[in-house]
Amino acid sequence: MRRLLPLLCGLLLVACGQRAARPIGDFTLPVYTPRYASGFEITGAAGSRSTLVTVHNPWYGDEVTDQYLFIARDGEPAPAGFEGQVLRDEARRVVCMSGSYIAMLDALGAANRVVGVSGAQYLINETLRRRIARGEAADVGFDSNVDFERLMALRPDLVMLYGIGGADTALTGKLRELGIPYLYMGEHCEESPLGKSEWVVVAAEIAGLRTEGSRLFAAIPERYERLRALAQQTAARPRVMLNTPYRDTWFMPARNSYMVRLLEDAGARYVFEENTATQTLPIDIEQAYYLTSKSDFWLNVSGCNTLDEVRRQNPRLADTPPVREGRVYDNNRRRNAAGGSDFWESGVLRPDRVLADLVHIFHPELSETDELYYYRQLE
Repeated sequence: MRRLLPLLCGLLLVACGQRAARPIGDFTLPVYTPRYASGFEITGAAGSRSTLVTVHNPWYGDEVTDQYLFIARDGEPAPAGFEGQVLRDEARRVVCMSGSYIAMLDALGAANRVVGVSGAQYLINETLRRRIARGEAADVGFDSNVDFERLMALRPDLVMLYGIGGADTALTGKLRELGIPYLYMGEHCEESPLGKSEWVVVAAEIAGLRTEGSRLFAAIPERYERLRALAQQTAARPRVMLNTPYRDTWFMPARNSYMVRLLEDAGARYVFEENTATQTLPIDIEQAYYLTSKSDFWLNVSGCNTLDEVRRQNPRLADTPPVREGRVYDNNRRRNAAGGSDFWESGVLRPDRVLADLVHIFHPELSETDELYYYRQLE
């Protein structure tokens, strides 16, 4: 009889639906292979609906690291020895630490799953603003000021994190302690506009909406590439200056950066083409004056709402062609009183809309729209 006990127990476990853990090495079959993004993979295993989301280097810097989220479906346990995060089935209650994740879930028809946000006053998304006003979602704070008591009360299935210089070990350590799964998203590290957008597929996988996510994303590069091809037909390539000083230093993006790629895809030239580094470079006001004086347009003049403000804040640049001829634009047409900008919210998901704006600015004769969506011309 004693010899039969292990067998009977094993049969009982099977009858109750419990399954043996598979090795992590089984989960190597491609479920979704990104076309543009370089920072994530979604893989699975034969005979399993569970998936493994791998995120590569979700922050800037030299540290090389991967983050893992195992989405366990049909009661399947996490792989043996797996040390990453585990999400049971799909996430129905999500905390988003960046507005761009809210935009992704909203586009998927899943904004009602967002129960927590970071920096509610900066949000543009009307659905979430209404949810917060009705008490259906709450602000959990940010960085070292996260309100963990409030976070626990929200009972999230997953926290979608945003990292810049590395993992916030105090935050992730507390989440582990509380048993709340998390995933660092890495869309902000993508240099390709379409690569950033493709992270909507990760949000869709988390929400159990893989088909909807693939269908949603497929339409974005289709329009983007059509606009890009249209802009490349013109021989005119206006030169463009970017940004404004921050604490007396002007930071100029690298040639292969997100914003510069948008400019070039819209049929323009980045005036600081010599910045072939892999990161933003600081320049002084003398060099900024020289570059702006060679430019036809000046974009992303953060903090300025009129040309007079541009002149007051940058008096040396008042006689440069973009200012003198009124070709100064900012990406703040859709912003709120607190300074939150939809350009960094839904614009991350919709680079085709951003590109349509830029084509309208640089080549109005090619524009498919009558007005700008994210950008506005300063007067």
